[in-house]
Amino acid sequence: MSAEATNPASPGPVAPTASAATTAPAVPRADRRKSRPRIDLRRLGRAALLGPAVRGKLPDAIGHVVEAHRAHHPDADIDPLRRAYVLAESSHRGQMRKSGEPYITHPLAVTLILAELGAETTTLTASLLHDTVEDTDVTLEQVREQFGEEVRYLVDGVTKLEKVDYGAAAEPETFRKMLVATGSDVRVMSIKLADRLHNMRTLGVMRPEKQARIAKVTRDVLIPLAERLGVQALKTEMEDLVFAILHPEEYDHTRRLIAENAARPDDPLAEVADEMRGVLREAGIPAEVLIRPRHFVSVHRVGRKRGRLRGTDFGRLLVLVGEDADCYGVLGELHTCMTPVVSEFKDFIAVPKFNLYQSLHTAVARPDGQVVEVLIRTHQMHKVAEAGVVALGNPYAPASDAPAPAEGERADPTRPGWLSRLLDWQRAAPDPDTFWSTLREDLAQDREITVFRPDGGTLGLPEGATCVDAAYAQYGEDAHACIGARVNGRLATLSTVLRDGDSVQLLMGQDPASEPSREWLEHAHTPAARIAIQRWLATHPGGGTGTADMTGTRAETTEATAPARRTDAIGGTAASRPADAPPAEGTSARSRGADVLVDRPGAAVRLARCCTPVPPDEITGFAVRGGAVTVHRVECAAVAHMKGRGRAEIGVRWGDTTECRVTLVAESFGRPHLLADLTEAISSAGADIVSATVEPPSQQRVRHTYTLQLPDAAHLPALMRAMRDVPGVYDVARAQHQAPGA
Repeated sequence: MSAEATNPASPGPVAPTASAATTAPAVPRADRRKSRPRIDLRRLGRAALLGPAVRGKLPDAIGHVVEAHRAHHPDADIDPLRRAYVLAESSHRGQMRKSGEPYITHPLAVTLILAELGAETTTLTASLLHDTVEDTDVTLEQVREQFGEEVRYLVDGVTKLEKVDYGAAAEPETFRKMLVATGSDVRVMSIKLADRLHNMRTLGVMRPEKQARIAKVTRDVLIPLAERLGVQALKTEMEDLVFAILHPEEYDHTRRLIAENAARPDDPLAEVADEMRGVLREAGIPAEVLIRPRHFVSVHRVGRKRGRLRGTDFGRLLVLVGEDADCYGVLGELHTCMTPVVSEFKDFIAVPKFNLYQSLHTAVARPDGQVVEVLIRTHQMHKVAEAGVVALGNPYAPASDAPAPAEGERADPTRPGWLSRLLDWQRAAPDPDTFWSTLREDLAQDREITVFRPDGGTLGLPEGATCVDAAYAQYGEDAHACIGARVNGRLATLSTVLRDGDSVQLLMGQDPASEPSREWLEHAHTPAARIAIQRWLATHPGGGTGTADMTGTRAETTEATAPARRTDAIGGTAASRPADAPPAEGTSARSRGADVLVDRPGAAVRLARCCTPVPPDEITGFAVRGGAVTVHRVECAAVAHMKGRGRAEIGVRWGDTTECRVTLVAESFGRPHLLADLTEAISSAGADIVSATVEPPSQQRVRHTYTLQLPDAAHLPALMRAMRDVPGVYDVARAQHQAPGA
C-alpha cells in the first residue's frame, strides 16, 4: 500500500528536486511536476519478512537504500548497514504500524530519505536503529558494542523519554534532550527530521485531532529546525503536509490552481528557460537551466502577496554552473541580454545565510510584464541548499593530521550561532512549559544578524535584537550591571535595535549589586535575555527599578529634571540652571578664539555655545537682535530649527587664527578623585578650563560639562583622547544641545 493510499490528507505529488527537473523544453509540463517515486511499503514489508538475511549477504529490503547511498558515496562500506538492518528487523519483528505495514518499513523509509539526501554511513546506520532502544529490548550498550560510540550517541539522541517517567512534560523534555544532543552532533536532528517527515506522510491513519496536534508541533518546531539546518528538501515537503492538514480548504484551492496551470498549452517559464540557454551558450558559459516548480505553500504565499497568479508565479528557474566565478558570469550575461528587475537581486554567495545557503537571486521581466525569478548557484551549492547539514557528511570527522579526541570526549563542532544561543538559554528555563513556549518563540525568529564586539569577536543574534540582547548574549547574568552601549561609536540606549554589521560596545557598571530594569523585558528579543531578567525579578520582587533608560531618551543624564551646579574655572559657583539649556544667543559675548569672517561688514560675531564650533568645522550663521551674527556648526540641531522658522542664513567662514573655545561633555562612572584626574588631564593637554559643570551622580554615572580654551583647534582630538584615557571615563563628545521644541 502506498503512502498516499494510507494518508487521505497527504498533498500527493510533491515538487521534485532540481535534479529531476527538465533540461529540454520539449518535455511536457506534467512530467516536470511528477513526484519522485515513493517507497512501496507493501513490497518493502514482504521483502523485510521474507527476504534473505544470510550472514554476509545484503538483505533485499535494503537494496534500494544501498543504491541511493552509493550514488553519493561510491566507496562506502555497507556492512554496518547490513548488520543494522538485521538487528532492527529481528527486534521489530511482529510489530505493526497503525497503517498495517510491518514496523520495519518505517526505519527503512527514514533511512532511504537520508540516503537520497547524501547522508554518510554512520547516520544511516543509526537511522535504521533509531527506534530499537525506544520500542524493543535492544539497549544502548548493545548498540555501542556492535556499532560503536557514534552510532550509540545518535540513537540515544533521538530516543524519546517515557511518559510514565515524565508525564505531560515528556514531549518538551524529549525535545530538550534532543537539542542538547544536537549541540554536539547535528546528525541527531537530521535523523529526527527524516523520522518526522515519514510519520507525516503516513499520518492519515490517525484521528483528526491527533493529526492536527502533530502537525502544529511540526509547524512550530520541526520545520523551523529544518530551515535553520538548511535541509530544504525535508522542510518544503513537511510544509505541504502540514498545510494540507491544518488548512485543507486553502490547500485544495492551491492544488486546483497548480493543476489548472499545468494544463495550460503554453509555458512562459519554458520559453524564458530556452532564451536563457541560448544567451549562456553564446557566452560560452557551460550551465544547466532547470525549471523549479514551487511547492504548495510557496504558491499559496505568492498568491497572497500578488493576488492573481500568472504562469511565471508557479515556478522559478535554476541555473547550475561548475565554479563560483561562473555564477557572477551568468548574472552579468542575464542582466546584459535580458531585462533585469534590479530590486530582486540578492547575493547569498558573498554573504551566505546562517543555514549554509548560498545562491544568487535575481529576476528578469518578460515583454508581457511577467517576472521570472532566477536562482544561480554551483552544483555543490545546490547540494547544500537541498540537504543542508546532511550534505556535509560527517562534520566531526577529524582531518588526517588532526589529533583524535580523548577517550569519552566528542570532537567539538563549530555550532551555528542560533544553536549556541538555544543551548545557552534552555539550561536556564525553569520548567518544561517555559522551555516549550520559549522554544517556539525562538524558532519563529528565522533571520540572524551578526554584530561586532570591540575585541574583534562577533555575536550572532536574531533579527530585531536590541542592545539588551547583546548584553546577555555576551555577559550572561552579569549583564544585569549593563548601564548603556555604544553602537558604531555613538552612545545608544539599551533599547536600540541592532542591525547586521553594527559594532557594539557594552558599558558595564562597577557595582556588583546592580539590577536590571523591568522595562528591559519590553525590549528583550532573545529567550536568554528574557529568562535571565524574569528569573532575577522573580527573586527580587521589590527590585527592577532599572539601571538604564529603555524609552529612547537618555536616562543617564538628569538635566531635564534637576538643576546642576556650575563651577567656574576660578572655583566659584554660578547660579543654577538646567545643564542642557543653551544660553540665550543675545546675551552671549563674543568668544575669545578663532576668527570668523562674516558676509556682513561690521557685524559682531558670536560662536554659539550650544554647539561650540571650532576650526575646521563646517559652519553657518544667523542674525540675532542687535545686528550680531551667531555661528553654528551646520549639523547643530538649532540650525534646522531656525531654518524651519524661516530664518535666513548668513555666509561665514574661518579666518587665519586657530585659537578656539569648545564645550566637551564627559560621561563616566562615579569614583573617588575622578574630577581631579579629569582636570589634570585637561591641563596636561594644554587647555584652559573656562567653566565646568558636574551633575549629581545618577545610577553610578556622572556627567561633566567643560568649556575649554585651546591655543590651537588642532589640539582638540588629542585633548579628547586624553580625557577618554582617564580611568572611569567611557565617552567624551562635543556638546550638542537639542533645538528648542525638538
